Amino acid sequence: MISQDLKKYKLPDKPGVYRFFKGKNLLYIGKATSLKDRVRSYFAGDLGETRGPKITQMLALANKVEWQETDSVLEALLLETELIKKYQPKYNSREKDDKSYWYVVITDEDFPRILPVRGRELQNPKSPYFSISNLEKFGPFPYATEIKEALKIIRKIFPYRDRCEPCKAKRDGTSSEPEAVSRVACKACFNRQIRLCPGVCTGEISKTEYRKIVRNIKLLFSGKKQEIIKNLEREMKVLAKKQEFEKAGKIRDQIFALNHIRDVSLLKNSGRAGRGESLSEPKDFPRGARPSSIRIEAYDIAHLSGKKTVGAMTVWQDGELDKSEYKKFELRGPKANQADDPANLREILERRFNHPEWGMPDIVVVDGNQVQVNVAKEVFLSSVAIVGVTKDAKHKASKLIGDQHIIHDYHRAIVEVNAEAHRFAISYHRKKMRQII
Repeated sequence: MISQDLKKYKLPDKPGVYRFFKGKNLLYIGKATSLKDRVRSYFAGDLGETRGPKITQMLALANKVEWQETDSVLEALLLETELIKKYQPKYNSREKDDKSYWYVVITDEDFPRILPVRGRELQNPKSPYFSISNLEKFGPFPYATEIKEALKIIRKIFPYRDRCEPCKAKRDGTSSEPEAVSRVACKACFNRQIRLCPGVCTGEISKTEYRKIVRNIKLLFSGKKQEIIKNLEREMKVLAKKQEFEKAGKIRDQIFALNHIRDVSLLKNSGRAGRGESLSEPKDFPRGARPSSIRIEAYDIAHLSGKKTVGAMTVWQDGELDKSEYKKFELRGPKANQADDPANLREILERRFNHPEWGMPDIVVVDGNQVQVNVAKEVFLSSVAIVGVTKDAKHKASKLIGDQHIIHDYHRAIVEVNAEAHRFAISYHRKKMRQII
């Protein structure tokens, strides 16, 4: 196959999975952030140097390419793995054994744990995973960073148990759910506190409800997102008829999240070549995409010696500042009057994260140094790109901290929305101070 052969294909600039064939014989499967750019890259430069002899041989044999679009890079990653496992194409054969690869395992328990595990742990008799019966696994995934980032994204949609122990308090007899237990005797794990565990450790969720979460995660790993959405829509309608609007609202939010998966963090790894390849694609972000397709949120804090501390969120989207999306925060945490900017920033970001109906950002900009950047990363768990803006004596942006590709592509927007956050926070703080004078 040569570059001229690509002219007959109208490859989309969308994420997805591509397949090279020789006639009906499937040779190779790969994933792409942009199907158009990714497949074209096979015909750029010295293929022997960039891809290695095996891929060079594969391309010489190939005479057809097919592809399947996905709604997100996350789905492309999961679909690629599922298809490789199913069809085992010759040129996807691994250069190292399964022990070096990663799997996502689901344990067979009342409240199954979902964990990323190396293949060597599954094959080691001394490993705790070796003796677990009926251990379900998905994979293999060659890169730990990819699958761990994928799990972080999935967990925000479908919170699950990983390490915490189920609550063993006796049933209190007050719940309509027969499997529910008392909520007062068990302590919430850290992930429950940040809403990444559904309350297995506190007895807030029954085995039946938890099994629904696990089933949806399994379907997602199997490339069946639309089936999940249909099931959730059906469940939401039933709950709405019963006037259980709070539960119906949570399912509505899950459907929205599935239809608007934010996987900027995965783009950093999506350029990695397929199994057996050596090329890393240079783009770490959707470069070349129109900046108007990106939502950037900036945050700043204002106070007077720690008094009347307030926070502000400003938004840049559709190529400009969007004042209709701005938000104000009056700090009420224990550090609100102690001029503790990192603690106050954490409160603001956590409160913001509890509002998925606002839409989720692609880039978060924080005013400050690496300390503030780390706080934002802990809250958003790598689901978005984080950029920090440090200031000079005149409070002008002097240095931007974060992914250099993102900073390069969106420098003007980052600086502008950051300056607007500072102005908006100061304005709100002055208003609050006037109220007490």
